[in-house]
Amino acid sequence: MLPSNISDSMTGGVPLSVDFDSPEDYFIFIFQLLFATTTSLVAGPVVIAILSTRALRLQNRFIFMLNTSICDTLVGFSVFYLGLFDVQEGYPSRNGTFNVLPSLLGINILTFLFAQFDRYFAVCHPFIYSRFITRQFVIGINIYCWVYNAAHLLARNLLPVSKAIQMYALSIVLLQLIVLTKVVMTIKLYVIARVQLERDPPSAERESKKESLRIIIFVVISFLVLWCPSFVNIIIRFVVGGGLTFRNEATNLFAIMARLNAVCTPSVYIWGSPALREAMVRTVWGRVCPRCKTRVGSCHGKADVKQSWK
Repeated sequence: MLPSNISDSMTGGVPLSVDFDSPEDYFIFIFQLLFATTTSLVAGPVVIAILSTRALRLQNRFIFMLNTSICDTLVGFSVFYLGLFDVQEGYPSRNGTFNVLPSLLGINILTFLFAQFDRYFAVCHPFIYSRFITRQFVIGINIYCWVYNAAHLLARNLLPVSKAIQMYALSIVLLQLIVLTKVVMTIKLYVIARVQLERDPPSAERESKKESLRIIIFVVISFLVLWCPSFVNIIIRFVVGGGLTFRNEATNLFAIMARLNAVCTPSVYIWGSPALREAMVRTVWGRVCPRCKTRVGSCHGKADVKQSWK
């Protein structure tokens, strides 16, 4: 166990999240450290790959991926503070960040919702989509997610605590409607992917639509599975007055599950998009490990030969 005076001097007056009195404390601290590092190393390269590849930046679906990956990278960096130090956000807070760091997950919620509508119109109404849903419009929607989140956060921090709690409760109600909409849209997109796209003749555009639908469906499902326990616990605490409470953010199991989306989401992007994988190897991992770039290049060449033979 570290003496309290040494621990506080090392962390600028904010104590660490655990006391190192038991093996569980060491496990929690090491887990949070590995989690923060892994999230940054998974989501960060996705951001670099999309920003460095013009062919990806021109596609609307990758703009949504870029927005969520930026949030996920920031979530990874935030865990270095929320997970390693004694921090309690919410009402009341302790060594908190005025809910700035936890609010990053709210940006992803809105981005996923707009991305679902984007994929729906792209597949079901392609003529309307190509005419009205421009790249500038999609960029504006993603910027709106940040502006709305910042405005909501600023209002909660400027209002008195009683009013801020009421505003927070109102946002929970709105969040219920968003989650319900996301569930309905996920089912609808799944039906579209299974029925409508199978009727289309084989083409590169059809495969691109199938890929984007598959990615958004997996991303939203993982988001709902990991985030819903925290959502239910918050509702119970505000409505019933019960629910589970935790010592700090590092030991908050529900908050940890919600932040796991920051690893799952970019991982699904990498798994579901060969173009993104190739861009990551070329712009990030290929520079770190030239052998990886050589392998991907040879595999890509074989795929091209095989496709031309067909």
